[in-house]
Amino acid sequence: MYSETHTNYLIIGGGSMGLAAADYLAAHSGTGGQHVARVLDAHRPPHDQGAHHGETRLIRLAYGEGGGYVSLALRALERWRELERETGESLFLPTGVLNLGPASAPFIQQVEASARQYDLPLDGLDGSAASERWPGWRLDASMRGGFESRAGVLRVERIIEFWRQRVERSANVTLTPGARVIGLEPLEQGGYVATCDDGRRFSADRLLVSAGQHLAPLLAELGIELPLTRVRKTFAWFEADERYATGRFPGFSLTDEALGTYYGFPDIDGAGFKIGRHDSGQSLASGETMAPFGEHPEDIAELQQVIDRYLPGVGALRHGTVCQYIRTPDEHFLIDEPLPGLIVAGGFSGHGFKFASAMGESLGRWLASGRAAPELAGFGMSRLSGRDSQGPLS
Repeated sequence: MYSETHTNYLIIGGGSMGLAAADYLAAHSGTGGQHVARVLDAHRPPHDQGAHHGETRLIRLAYGEGGGYVSLALRALERWRELERETGESLFLPTGVLNLGPASAPFIQQVEASARQYDLPLDGLDGSAASERWPGWRLDASMRGGFESRAGVLRVERIIEFWRQRVERSANVTLTPGARVIGLEPLEQGGYVATCDDGRRFSADRLLVSAGQHLAPLLAELGIELPLTRVRKTFAWFEADERYATGRFPGFSLTDEALGTYYGFPDIDGAGFKIGRHDSGQSLASGETMAPFGEHPEDIAELQQVIDRYLPGVGALRHGTVCQYIRTPDEHFLIDEPLPGLIVAGGFSGHGFKFASAMGESLGRWLASGRAAPELAGFGMSRLSGRDSQGPLS
């Protein structure tokens, strides 16, 4: 029979946001060897059971999902640069990012609006000019491009590894892997207790739950219904010629009204040209096993159709894999404190990782101080129930 272990703060989920918050607490919780926080994860990060695997993610600043994200993106880039200096490692590749789509596409219009509002450098060019500048593209003049020179690629799993190592070395934060939480309960005296599948119990005065696909089921036990859905997604690496090498080809987002919304990366470290589809996907229940890459006919076909149309130097498939998005109905993040001392953070999949450095700072401060982070106010639950019109796009 396990006894109950108490700390000041408890983080459930050691993925992108949970580990980022833990890293912030490790650096800002004072000294003296007291374990003020504990992180519980069902596995040992980095791993492929959440949404942070796949080696790389884009970071964009002139944000097409809404101008309300730009300040957070700018702070995140600043924090990524700080992390590079602290670790002495290459964690951000300044490849630039090219946003492509019809001029009428809302995403492209918002990219341009964000750049104007925040005075961000953005090179506007039509498809023909983009193809001339980057010969790996085959575009016509009907396409509109916006190139962000300050944007680029983050090395996700390398970042997660550094955060985990720093947390493990901390005197203030304890990382407990192999701890799969199956239940949450409020305590009579305040605070919460988490029960693991092996019977271990961990309690804390304040709690951050950033548990990906398990977030909604865990909160349902407390009577809190979170409108989150889990979606199976795929991405893959392909052979490619020298036009797609780092330094010759940027990261990209592509909106095609007939084919869908895609993202991609140059050939980094010889891994191959990487591309994935942002929209679409197959719905899954929490805990349901994801079919491996290639099990669905569209896994390869939906990527190949974009390659055939736009990318003349991309060749044979090397390998593909699966991942998961956890989405809200409006595809913006869900961050709130539905009960006193209980912070929830989810719905990040698809475009969340780039913000993790800044999000960890904000969530860590919120957890330690008990005061809501004002920069996260637009991501609250009230917008999804119609009680608050101030959402993240404002």
